[in-house]
Amino acid sequence: MKWEAVIGLEIHAQLLTESKLFCNCSTKFGSQPNSQVCPVCTGMPGVLPVLNKKVVEFAIKLGLATNCQITPVNEFARKNYFYPDLPKGYQISQFDKPICIQGHIDVEVDNKKTRIGITRIHMEEDAGKLVHQGSDNIKGATHSLVDLNRSSVPLLEIVSEPDIRSAVEARLYAEKVKQILQYLEICDGNMEEGSLRCDANISIRPVGQTILGTKTEVKNLNSFKSIEKAINLEIERQIEVLEDGGKIIQETRHYNEATNSTKSLRSKEEAHDYRYFPDPDLVPVAIDDKWIESIKKELPELPEQRKLKFINNYQINDYDASIMTVEKYTADFFEAVIKLLNKPKDIANWIMGDITAYLNNKQLLLKQTQLKPQALARIIELINNNTISGKIAKEILPAIMETGKDPEIIIKEKGLVQLSDETELKKIINSVINENAAAVADIKAGKMQTFGFLVGQTMKKTSGKANPQLVNKILNDILGIS
Repeated sequence: MKWEAVIGLEIHAQLLTESKLFCNCSTKFGSQPNSQVCPVCTGMPGVLPVLNKKVVEFAIKLGLATNCQITPVNEFARKNYFYPDLPKGYQISQFDKPICIQGHIDVEVDNKKTRIGITRIHMEEDAGKLVHQGSDNIKGATHSLVDLNRSSVPLLEIVSEPDIRSAVEARLYAEKVKQILQYLEICDGNMEEGSLRCDANISIRPVGQTILGTKTEVKNLNSFKSIEKAINLEIERQIEVLEDGGKIIQETRHYNEATNSTKSLRSKEEAHDYRYFPDPDLVPVAIDDKWIESIKKELPELPEQRKLKFINNYQINDYDASIMTVEKYTADFFEAVIKLLNKPKDIANWIMGDITAYLNNKQLLLKQTQLKPQALARIIELINNNTISGKIAKEILPAIMETGKDPEIIIKEKGLVQLSDETELKKIINSVINENAAAVADIKAGKMQTFGFLVGQTMKKTSGKANPQLVNKILNDILGIS
């Protein structure tokens, strides 16, 4: 039997606000445990939450960027459940009246565009965090500690329609959400620090069947690689269970990245298990058209718009434009270099080539290096005016990315100025010819592949500093090659 996967994602994005959702406590990451808490964010008796207006604006921005309708009146609800890191016993979230509904995002899989529906985007507060001592999780721990710094930090939950049909499609959709959040500058998308987390709802059904199968939820996937691996694993597990005559149980599962396996955590809760009701301490949020229009005017160029602009304005191909717009910082950097030097293809090649290789090797992002647009523009200029060779440019790039120094300073410090003095080069090339009589004889006998050997010997003698075009010209002249 052929099976079809039906997948929906719930993505939690932590917002880049300075204060929490309902109080003035800081949202700064990495502070001392429990140093950013107050009676409001921990839900002590007698206190009242006050909504952070910035969170509403960020939610509207994301709703507009993902083609959602903004609901004119939405409200907060209490989602009741007991967790040790949720002292008030409920989470303030949105239930049947979320702020954004009925949007969509397009993703491209194997050159085919697929539209993924967005059911809703709602605002909610985060819970605290448990820290287990002596083990990575509660099993095997000697004791557990609670840190409430994260309690009531603002989140947007982006809930997709079950329109996704493969793990690859799910990963691409999640990457697109992250890209849009970063372009809007409302979430840093840092999955390692938990700024972006994903739950995947997965079911399977025979191909051609319209009725949905029983779904399971894989929680807290914190990397794009994990999203793809965990979904594939869960699809395979469900197929195996059904083909063995078993039944899928609706449950929440945990993905273990180290063992690449999922295991059952608990039976899946339904909405009625949470006993939602409107939060009596918060009035409904009213949003008028004037407010929406003012936010719409502030929207930046989004990834798709920018990619199209790069293709049309800078004549780079679709692939290059995709890479240049993956991250807003890279897109800004690319355009900043173009303003200094109108060589879009050369600039894109450097970013996709040696710069990306360096970043991958060091596990860094471009913004985490000292490379400035002026430096990259200057490197390309120095190659074009024959001050340095491409080989030397590659050699000095790591030092520039690590120190931020001007390329010319590093070239002088390392004594790497390109050798373009024709008289001096002729002397060196003549000595190479005298030392390699057999190679010269081969060339004169028509074996032109040996020519490159003599060029290489010349470059070796000059420690890579010889101007390669000039070396080729002089060698041709001396050997009488037309």
